[in-house]
Amino acid sequence: MCFGVESMTDQPNLWDLAAVAPASDGGAVPAPDLVPLDVYGSVDDHMEAPAGYVPADYEPSSVDTAPERASAPAASTDAALERVSAAAAPGHVSAPGASMYAVPARPLVDIDILNPAQREAVLTTEGPLLVLAGAGSGKTRVLTFRIARMIGDLGIRPWQILAITFTNKAAAEMRERLGAMLPDGGMRGMWVCTFHAMCVRILREDADLLGYTGQFTIYDDDDSRRMVREIMTHLGIEQKQYPINMIRSKISTAKNAMIGPEEFIEKASSPQEQKAGQVYLELERRLRAANAMDFDDLLVRTLELLRTRPEVLEKYQERFRYISVDEYQDTNHVQYEIANLLAAKYQNLMVVGDDDQSIYSWRGADISNILDFEEDFPKAKVVKLEQNYRSTGHILAAANAVVRNNSQRKEKRLFTDLGDGEKIQAYQASDERDEGRWIASEIEKLHVCGMSYDDMAVFYRTNAQSRILEDMFLRAGVPYKIVGGTRFFDRAEIRDVMAYLKMIVNPADEMSVKRVINTPRRGIGSTSIGRIEDLARQNACSFFQACEIAMAETGLFSAKVRNALGDFVNIVREGRRMDGELKDVVEMIVDKSGLVQAFRAEATMEAESRAENIQEFLGVAAEFEETHEDIEGTLESLEELRAAGVAGVPVAAPAGATGV
Repeated sequence: MCFGVESMTDQPNLWDLAAVAPASDGGAVPAPDLVPLDVYGSVDDHMEAPAGYVPADYEPSSVDTAPERASAPAASTDAALERVSAAAAPGHVSAPGASMYAVPARPLVDIDILNPAQREAVLTTEGPLLVLAGAGSGKTRVLTFRIARMIGDLGIRPWQILAITFTNKAAAEMRERLGAMLPDGGMRGMWVCTFHAMCVRILREDADLLGYTGQFTIYDDDDSRRMVREIMTHLGIEQKQYPINMIRSKISTAKNAMIGPEEFIEKASSPQEQKAGQVYLELERRLRAANAMDFDDLLVRTLELLRTRPEVLEKYQERFRYISVDEYQDTNHVQYEIANLLAAKYQNLMVVGDDDQSIYSWRGADISNILDFEEDFPKAKVVKLEQNYRSTGHILAAANAVVRNNSQRKEKRLFTDLGDGEKIQAYQASDERDEGRWIASEIEKLHVCGMSYDDMAVFYRTNAQSRILEDMFLRAGVPYKIVGGTRFFDRAEIRDVMAYLKMIVNPADEMSVKRVINTPRRGIGSTSIGRIEDLARQNACSFFQACEIAMAETGLFSAKVRNALGDFVNIVREGRRMDGELKDVVEMIVDKSGLVQAFRAEATMEAESRAENIQEFLGVAAEFEETHEDIEGTLESLEELRAAGVAGVPVAAPAGATGV
């Protein structure tokens, strides 16, 4: 089975020009912006908008009104022609340039190339529509064909269409495909963007109704983290006991559940929640004072605006009479509420997703959004895209057999016309090393037979499992590259453990000492480090020796800092005294430093993954004891491992395998 690797490029800066108001003298309405603001995706590729950004667009008064919605879903081109004829009836107001949206003599979109299920979804333009799109079933084609048909064949104005995607990349791909299908200007005024992008545009226009100005600043992840850290310091909350990631995670969860800081504090049931509530309250105060919003606020404030300002809700309901939402299984509660509010008046909401592919519950995605769609919209039509164009029969049979065990799912069964293909081969390994050796051996066999390394891929369940695979690939000379992640020995937590080892071997290694002197956080900040550097210069000694001197400097350092330095120095001293095996030294480092405890205290999936990586490193230490006599030799070999593995077989966890 072959996998192609698609290169990922950075999103360009897509800020459009300043808005130009429509002419007040009855002249031509200037063209709205053609580049939707879509740089606020659901993934970590956000960019900050200029403070004064206002998207150029039509004012609601200049937007042509569409004819009333038909009582039943449109099912044929004849029905569409009747609809457009009604639009041309007396009393219908045409927008400038409306002639470009007239129904063509021949259909613009060739629906005959679609399979029956795809065709049914494309032909359904009126009323709520749930498209259950199995993997590789052509959902992007359905989305683009449907919109292109609405504009090119049915005469629906593009500015009355809102297409929401999950990522910036998906939005760009949809715009590119639509641009190729429609005549020049055919997408004018249409929003193709992520939820965050849509919310920014809405808030830029009406944020004043919530007490902000339209020039509010958007705080990215780094800005938000910095502010939370400052607040924790201001409130005297110890970050070692209450990790910042844990605090931020609890605040984000509360915001997306529409729970304000006062309610959160009132319902707090643990010391962690009490501290998070205190930070949350002060964070809200500071954000308001700074006329700023973080990424969670973009969604939450938009929902607040739509709920509390009927005139704003009506404005966007009238504008966006046709709404589609992609990857609906990965929407959270706030996104669900926003979509339902916007679609409430005309009910023309199309959602596309696959409950079998819901993998983001850990960051707030609610699978019930797609499972309960028919309860929210009792008249909804359901279309299942079950024909797979990507895989062969044996693979789909295995996938169907596994996924049918899900307790919560919409029944669907994928099939293909691509034939059965090769049977799936199963290998029951005796342990993880045997598994890694077998995989490396099979890859080499295929490569000898002429298959490129780039045409093979390996997936693992958790990040920690990559270590054995990387080790076996390096031993077998198999080139590889980690997709959507970082190689095991390049991961920050592994480099931290290695820095502790280097420091024990060579306390004069200033870079290693400085890397971990405050990792995990033990209260030795930049001010204290600067004073230690001064001591090193004054005493003509190494940075580590200056740390030992600082332990007795009562005038320069507080008791808290001196105690923290003592704990840090003792790790090195104990490690140098140990005559035991390498694994014992690593276990001592992990225990005395508190690295794993700090990650576990964060109580996030990312932190737990890092803790697992450190535990996996203990296995590395045990293995290297068999082939290396001392720590120095081990470190040299580990550095060689870090330097290897830059290209070849794609290796990835499924959640990070986009493009493989």
